[in-house]
Amino acid sequence: MRVLITGAAGFLGSHLCDRFLAEGHQVVGMDNFITGHPDNIAHLIGHEGFRFVQHDVTDYMYVEGPLDGVLHFASPASPVDYLEQPIPTLKVGSLGTHKALGLAKAKGARLLLASTSEVYGDPQVHPQPETYWGHVNPVGPRGVYDEAKRFAEAITMAYHRFHGVETRIVRIFNTYGPRMRPGDGRVVSNFIVQALRGEPISIYGDGSQTRSFCYVSDLVDGIYRLFNSDRVDPTNIGNPVEFTVRELAELVLRMTGSQSEIAALPLPQDDPKVRQPDITVARSVLGWEPQVPLEEGLRRTIPYFEQMLRDPRQSARTL
Repeated sequence: MRVLITGAAGFLGSHLCDRFLAEGHQVVGMDNFITGHPDNIAHLIGHEGFRFVQHDVTDYMYVEGPLDGVLHFASPASPVDYLEQPIPTLKVGSLGTHKALGLAKAKGARLLLASTSEVYGDPQVHPQPETYWGHVNPVGPRGVYDEAKRFAEAITMAYHRFHGVETRIVRIFNTYGPRMRPGDGRVVSNFIVQALRGEPISIYGDGSQTRSFCYVSDLVDGIYRLFNSDRVDPTNIGNPVEFTVRELAELVLRMTGSQSEIAALPLPQDDPKVRQPDITVARSVLGWEPQVPLEEGLRRTIPYFEQMLRDPRQSARTL
């Protein structure tokens, strides 16, 4: 196949490029580097199956030649990013998804939309199945990301129903691993960087809120299987093993050997109290479930951040 991956220089997009190339496919990567970074795809430059286009997907998208798939992963995806860039976040979820769908329609390609567990908001159903409609504050600060993704899902299904475009929707739960930007504000990267620097570990509230952490290779495998499946309705991909944020902080401290203390900060507005995927569909339809437990995933991730912090050229990305 020949596929376009938007957000190709981002954390997940770059790993997806690796997977499709490893499977023998051709990849066109697209990114405008708002939150992605050239270093994430530097190893692919010169690869005979890879081509890169620097472009903002909210503008008209053109890709020369045939395409079999469009995987739309362009978007700020961490609270730090979408709170600092609310308008671009809304635009990439709406205009960007519209452009990606238009390109898929023109090429006769299958589109896979990267959606998010954030469509469930601060859930009142636990764990969250795909049939749950969510509990989102549309006018709160997090609404710019939550509603952008909810709109993206709606227009994707409209293109499927009205135009007959082949579509897939993945709802991604908390994911971590190498190539996360150290300063992106996500809990795993935050805790590891703070621990390695000997800074206080910042937890919000009392740390009793829960998250489910999926290692990036597991997530990419689930996405690859979903893309190649016949499943049209949204599909949860994530690790259903639930941890409190305080448990994560304590594990990071133990694994890094850090002497950092845990510091409690005020809980942000609309911060979800629980987050755990129901992956019954992924298990039954895709034959997928995560293989990498949290401790093993952290063991693979911590050295990446250690290297980042040792490299003066990279340290600016941690600010």
